[in-house]
Amino acid sequence: MQILFLFLDGIGLGADDPNINPLVRAEMPNLRALLGGNPLIAASAPFVGDRATLVALDASLGVEGLPQSATGQAVLLTGINVPKEIGQHYGPKPNPEIASYLQDGKTLFSRLRANKKTAALLNAYPPRYFHGIDSGKRLYSTVPLALTNAGFSLFTKDDLYAGRALSADFTGQGWRTMLGFTDAPTLSPFDAGQKTAELALQYDFAFFEYWASDYAGHKQDMDAACALLASFDGMLGGLLDAWDDTRGLILLTSDHGNLEDLSTRRHTDAKVPGLVIGARSVREKFAEGLTDLTGIAPAIQKIISLQSA
Repeated sequence: MQILFLFLDGIGLGADDPNINPLVRAEMPNLRALLGGNPLIAASAPFVGDRATLVALDASLGVEGLPQSATGQAVLLTGINVPKEIGQHYGPKPNPEIASYLQDGKTLFSRLRANKKTAALLNAYPPRYFHGIDSGKRLYSTVPLALTNAGFSLFTKDDLYAGRALSADFTGQGWRTMLGFTDAPTLSPFDAGQKTAELALQYDFAFFEYWASDYAGHKQDMDAACALLASFDGMLGGLLDAWDDTRGLILLTSDHGNLEDLSTRRHTDAKVPGLVIGARSVREKFAEGLTDLTGIAPAIQKIISLQSA
C-alpha cells in the first residue's frame, strides 16, 4: 500500500465557532463531504464514513507548555515522544538535541530507505532556500532535515517547472507573487489536487508540507484564512477525484493547534486531526489504537510493511 502524508502545520480540532475558527467559517465542501457534512472540529471526532476516518490526536504528549513545530514534527516522523525525552516542547527549527532524533535510522524516511522503498517530499524549494542552507544562514526545519539525513533529495525549481514537484501553495501562484518567478507554472486548485495524486502514486510514501496554515494562524486574519482553506479544499477535491483508494491511503494530520483559534496568535493545546482517507479495511488497520502523535509513524510502518532500520 502507498501513503500520501498531507502535513498541515498548525491545524487543531477547535470549537464550532465561526467567529474564531475559520475551519467552520470557510467554504470547504469537499472536506465536509468526507465528514458527513460536518466541519473539521473537535465535535466531529471520532468519525467513520464511507471514505474517511477521523480521530482526535493528543499533541501535548504529557509535557507542559504549548506544542511546538520542531518537536511535534519529530514525533510524527519517529514515533518517539521527543518533547518528553528532552523535557520541553521546542521550535520552530530543531536544535542539536532534536536533530539527533532525525538520523541513525530513527525516522520514517530512513526506514523507508533501509527497506528499499521509494519516498519523496513533494514540495519544490526555490534557489534562495538552497543558498541559505549552503551559506549557513538558514537551518533545515524538521522534515527536510529528516529527509536529507536519510539520503533523499529535496526537489528544486527545475523539478517544479518540469512537473515533478509541487509549490508550497499547491497552485504555483506563490512562486509568481512572492518569489518573483513570473513564468512559474500555475494550476487551479482542482488541477493541483489531480497533480498531487499523480505524483504521490509514483512513490511508496509521499509527504507534502503545508506550512501556510500555521502562518495564517499567526496572522489572525479571518478573511485570508478562509481564502486559504477554500483553496486547499479545492485542491482536496481534485485529489479525491484522482486518488485510487485500492492503492493506498491519504493521511492528513498536524503537529499542534493554531489556525482553529484566531482569538490568539499563539499555538494552542487543542488535539489535532488524524484524518485517514481510503479503503475502510485499511483505514481501520491504520487508526486502531491511534490516540496521539506517537502513533502516526508506527501506523505508517504497519501499512507500508516497514521493518525497523
